Amino acid sequence: MTKQHITFTFNPQTVNMSAASCLLTEDQFQCSICLDVFTDPVTIPCGHNFCKTCITKHWDINAPYKCPNCNDIFYTKPKLQVNRFISEMAAQFRQSAQQKASSSSSEQQVSKPGEVPCDDCTGTKLKALKSCLVCLASYCETHLEPHLTKSGLKRHQLIDPVENLEGRMCTKHDKLLELFCKTDQMCVCMLCTYSDHQGHSVVPLKEECEGKKAKLGKTDAEIQQMIQKRRVKIEEMKRSVQLSKKDADREIAAGVQVFRALKESVERSQAELMDTIKEKQRETEKQAEGFIKELEQEISELEKRSSEMEQLSQSEDHLHLLQSFPSLNSAPPTKDWTGVSIRPPSYEGTVVRAVNQLEETLSKLMKKLPELKRVQQYAVDVTLDPDTAHPNLILSDDGKQVKHGDVKKKLPDNPKRFDYCPCVFAKQSFSSGRFYYEVQVKEKTEWDLGVATELINRKGEIKLSPQNGYWTIWLRNKNEYKAPAGPPVSLSLKHQPEKVGVFVDYEEGLVSFYDVDAAELIYSFTGCCFTQKLYPYFSPSNNDGGKNSAPLIISPVNHTE
Repeated sequence: MTKQHITFTFNPQTVNMSAASCLLTEDQFQCSICLDVFTDPVTIPCGHNFCKTCITKHWDINAPYKCPNCNDIFYTKPKLQVNRFISEMAAQFRQSAQQKASSSSSEQQVSKPGEVPCDDCTGTKLKALKSCLVCLASYCETHLEPHLTKSGLKRHQLIDPVENLEGRMCTKHDKLLELFCKTDQMCVCMLCTYSDHQGHSVVPLKEECEGKKAKLGKTDAEIQQMIQKRRVKIEEMKRSVQLSKKDADREIAAGVQVFRALKESVERSQAELMDTIKEKQRETEKQAEGFIKELEQEISELEKRSSEMEQLSQSEDHLHLLQSFPSLNSAPPTKDWTGVSIRPPSYEGTVVRAVNQLEETLSKLMKKLPELKRVQQYAVDVTLDPDTAHPNLILSDDGKQVKHGDVKKKLPDNPKRFDYCPCVFAKQSFSSGRFYYEVQVKEKTEWDLGVATELINRKGEIKLSPQNGYWTIWLRNKNEYKAPAGPPVSLSLKHQPEKVGVFVDYEEGLVSFYDVDAAELIYSFTGCCFTQKLYPYFSPSNNDGGKNSAPLIISPVNHTE
């Protein structure tokens, strides 16, 4: 808050001034003893002004008579007379300040439930802006003004408004908790140091807070490091998720095709199974309907015979009864149904046979799925470029093999040649489309394979990573496979590949590596952004005393069946 300025207009009849008004600040009307606006101001011989009561009490206690401001000594007590000019100016300042405070208070917020109210407000309580730890009171904007302008009050410690300021008082001595006992690790008042905490290591709260702040700073630095590590881990996980999503999208596309065919096969097998079962059921129902029809016909004949016999037995015509008796005395001819029954058809094995047939269909579909077969159609002829080869590398005459030699050859150091790492590029470059090649790595304990951009650094030590223009995988220590994708990714392989296939889709931003013999994907870089020519990259690594003497061999592609 800026220092308040108030314009005073003085009556010329009361104060002899050449101007009608002047612009002054509260500091100019403040007694340096009571730190309040002058009451009955007096001027002492050195020229400083004080409240009459304040300077009188000061001289009653302190001797000799000295000015509290400049320490001038007066050997006789000065005669004090009220300075009417300053008195009237102070009165007008006080009145103007009260009017301004009254006006501004109407614009301030009234304290709501849960908010800290101003302790100095009478009537309607305004919302407090700050609490004073020295005064143990909370103040609104208006009543906070003295703490912001008066030099004595400016030294008070202000904090965001809080309730229960009494909680900052010692419950035993009713004094402000302004010290910290390091022995008991608690806040205490001055009187506590003479009783319960006598002889303890006690320091001001500010001093202890400084130490705590230093520790907080150290802890915060550690936390920031932890945050940074976790942010790096988040980025790593995001990259992994992106890679996973690309792989997932590709697999989903292949999976949708397979499962669509599988779904059609399942639906077809299900329909055939239902038709078979329903056909057997229809045959059973048809047989039963035939038997039931015969039985119903026989029942009709028997009921007819029974009715005739009943009528005959009630007849009074003795002659008719005797004549009809022979033909009605026996039952009409019927079929012997004792051995006749409807046996439910057997469905045993029907579902099993359908499932077995479905498994055969699925197996055929899976044989059509291998990804390696799809990428091998983009096979290209690759040969090594001797102008890029490190002087220790030995290339075959046909440019298809490279190994590390113990003797460094004297070769012209052109800009394309690797001079520190045992690497070599292929002659062929690619800036669009798809390409695939295979490299034999059999019997090697270390190697690097992949692709790199045209403008990579070929001098000095090389760090393989996509950020540096390399998309590779490597073998170290015979069985430690990794993909340097930023932080290297460890690769868990079921078998040690003897031949590695490298596939690149330039527009898709994809670089994939395959175990050719196992027809399995080793690793894929996805979401790459290629803007330069790409060259096949090879490094047979160091000879290692003959342990890694086998060459890398660019092999012709034999398409998998």
